[in-house]
Amino acid sequence: MLDLDSLEIFRAVVAEGGVLRAAARLNRVPSNVTTRIRHLEQRLGVALFRRQGRGLSLSAEGEKLLSYAERLLSLSDEAVLAVGGSGPLGRFRLGSLESTAGVRLPSILAEYHALHPEVSIELSTAPTAALIQRVLKFEIDAAFVSEPFAASELESIACFDEELILIAPSGLSEAEAQRAAERTVVAFAQGCSYRRRLEEWLAGAGTVPARVLEVGSYHAVAACVAAGAGAALMPVSVLDSLPARDQVSRWTLPPEIAANRTHLVWKAPSTPSIEALLRVLGVTATPGSGSGSAPFRARATRSSG
Repeated sequence: MLDLDSLEIFRAVVAEGGVLRAAARLNRVPSNVTTRIRHLEQRLGVALFRRQGRGLSLSAEGEKLLSYAERLLSLSDEAVLAVGGSGPLGRFRLGSLESTAGVRLPSILAEYHALHPEVSIELSTAPTAALIQRVLKFEIDAAFVSEPFAASELESIACFDEELILIAPSGLSEAEAQRAAERTVVAFAQGCSYRRRLEEWLAGAGTVPARVLEVGSYHAVAACVAAGAGAALMPVSVLDSLPARDQVSRWTLPPEIAANRTHLVWKAPSTPSIEALLRVLGVTATPGSGSGSAPFRARATRSSG
């Protein structure tokens, strides 16, 4: 078995970039740190580091171990507090769609921080597919993702209702807006669930976009559409927060495309930090696997407007 003390030493060597600095941080002699790392490598049968001059860099196996070490050490800290009647503690690595991070999460994270100031939240954004993979690899603890998605290995709970709309250059008719989408879709990179929805809608009409203009933010999406570059799909809540909201035309979509939900996903078992987030969201998780097309066990009580 892997002992937590060895994992703590391993993490310190990674963070400090070498044995000497890690030993000083841990108040240990360097030979002890070196010996513990060597024993850990022997236990695993792999080299965890590569030497680069006077420093060390992680091997591929070391990268894998680091994500598990971070999770195990975090769980250990939280377990001590949970059993002792305290709340969550330490780092909480949270992933999110950019749309959710920009519109939904500011007030939620502010409330979370007020309730649990001892928790350090590290928020990162990415498309749904990338977030799912990061949760599965323990690179993040939980993530807000959008339908459609498939992740039977993860727990899932619906948190926000979103209305998706088609936006196109101002002054176009509905038919012209659809033709604009057939010519050029403005969207995030592959893995974006909203892009997938738009492409599925167009495929249902027997067409595919001739071109996809990939951008990295919703501000850029709206600006490109306003400039006449093409059409895009986005949540109403996001468009209403953007400066270009009055420079594009809005078109409703069929209910099966327009109605969308954002979910929180995580790998069981949940941690005290995740449980605390669920309480802030106003939802209660029930054990079971998650899927973007399966029945949902609970829904957040917060307004979706």
